[in-house]
Amino acid sequence: MKTFLRVRMNDLTVRFEGVPKAYERLGGRALTSRLVSDEVPPDCNPLGPKNRLVLAPGLLGGLTASSVGRLSVGGKSPLTGGIKEANAGGTPATKLARLGIKAIIVEGIPAGDVMDTGPFTLVIRTSGAELVRCAELGGLGVYESASRLAVAYGGKAGLVLIGPAGEMKLAAAGIACTDLDGAPTRYAGRGGLGAVMGSKGLKAIVVDDTGTSGVDIADPELYRAILKDYTRTVASAPGTLIYKEYGTAAMSDNTNALGGLPTRNFSTGTFELAEQVSGRRLRDVIIERNGKPSHRCMAGCAIECSNVFPCKDGSVVSPLEYETIGLLGPNCGIGDLDAIATLNCLCNDYGLDTIDTGGALGVAMEAGLIKFGDSKAAIELLREVPKGTVLGRLIGSGGAVVGKVLGVLHVPAVKGQVMAAYEPRAIKGLGVTYATSPMGADHTAGNTIRQPIDHRSPEGQVEASRKAQIGAAVYDSLGACLFVGVGLAGRLDYLVGLVNARYAWDWTPDDVMELGKTALRTEVEFNRKAGLAPASDDLPDFFREEANPAVGTTFDVPKEELRRVLSDM
Repeated sequence: MKTFLRVRMNDLTVRFEGVPKAYERLGGRALTSRLVSDEVPPDCNPLGPKNRLVLAPGLLGGLTASSVGRLSVGGKSPLTGGIKEANAGGTPATKLARLGIKAIIVEGIPAGDVMDTGPFTLVIRTSGAELVRCAELGGLGVYESASRLAVAYGGKAGLVLIGPAGEMKLAAAGIACTDLDGAPTRYAGRGGLGAVMGSKGLKAIVVDDTGTSGVDIADPELYRAILKDYTRTVASAPGTLIYKEYGTAAMSDNTNALGGLPTRNFSTGTFELAEQVSGRRLRDVIIERNGKPSHRCMAGCAIECSNVFPCKDGSVVSPLEYETIGLLGPNCGIGDLDAIATLNCLCNDYGLDTIDTGGALGVAMEAGLIKFGDSKAAIELLREVPKGTVLGRLIGSGGAVVGKVLGVLHVPAVKGQVMAAYEPRAIKGLGVTYATSPMGADHTAGNTIRQPIDHRSPEGQVEASRKAQIGAAVYDSLGACLFVGVGLAGRLDYLVGLVNARYAWDWTPDDVMELGKTALRTEVEFNRKAGLAPASDDLPDFFREEANPAVGTTFDVPKEELRRVLSDM
């Protein structure tokens, strides 16, 4: 990948730049976090002109290898106030890599009179890049916007876009990417980066790689030799075979058995209707309705953990993921897959993170605004978001803001971001990650669920979280799906080989691990400069003071232990 594409929204200029040497061996999260650290004042307003929105394929982006086409999106988060990287599958990262673009850097905000006439689309082709006014897309949902963009620019172009939540600069807004079918449902959802994109006056990015012939591979022979074994290993691993059959919803049985399935605003860890939202039930319903229980979000994926869920009313949701099911389902006392799918579809269309939105609804239910288990009321409440009502803006701002406004003490959030669907009093390694990750309460920043430890004991959780956080930063920087790590059982030699074949480098597993460690050190330092003191590296008090009734345990990893998770890498 040869160039940076810098987009200045303050004067509406677009230019290609050479990649400085300091960034040549960075990609994905390592690159977005470094660029944010270098170019964004830590104390700036996340929605102001000094923030950047950075989009970058990983170092392995553009290859035909399975599951290495994820897109990293970085910036200062309006949700956490710190640095943020969120990433998504789909097609845009692969297409950017094929176009030779190492990163898109969006800076500045348009003048008020410019913003008054509607947002812009950034269009990228082999012939260059330009900003195009798209006033007709202003305020439209993600689905309709993607449909119109496909007509205007061709159905094979990759799209990155926001919905009305991002345009309204709501803190739980995410960024959608299109999948192989052109569906705009692969989300870089966490951290409110959709609001950052909206603050820039940017509705969409169109990536058309027509005419490209793939990325250059420095050592094709080595690449071919590694690719066959790599693909077979990933595809045949027991962990990935489970995901292919049941999708990520396979996790619901495990978490419920551990007492770690968040239920009714994280008040307990088991749900009496868990079987109704399990991976088996999801698969059965999809097959009964002639949907797709297994589906690829990016070309060449050997895991196929996605799905296409047909709703009773004839609409389609793709995918219906475990974290979405957990937060919009049991966390809200809802055990109906169709209701959860409807909530998911609305979030996708409005451009909202399903995790923080599920958290917001759960907190609103605890406050008595609506009742736990009332899916119709939850759907109607969510429908307020695109209307721009005060109530809609409240829900679209995420669970932490809802808790502050409604006076709820039990808010399952760290650094302003709602936890994913793993109850931290039962799965304590993830509690450590929630507490200490620079990303806020994000399971993808270091998931310990597969590590061979007693999840209910405080022992060994710091080490498990540190290992998982470093590993996550490595995969995010390579552009690899975290499930590749499941398939490879933590082995890095395949990935190191792919990097060396691609670039003719001589990296070792230690070099790849250092890539992740460096990203984490950069992020921790940014957050400290942004004012996130060490005291913010902990869970809300109620997790320490009140036992999870399902298992009888509190989160009891000592605070002094949390201080060393990322301090001695």
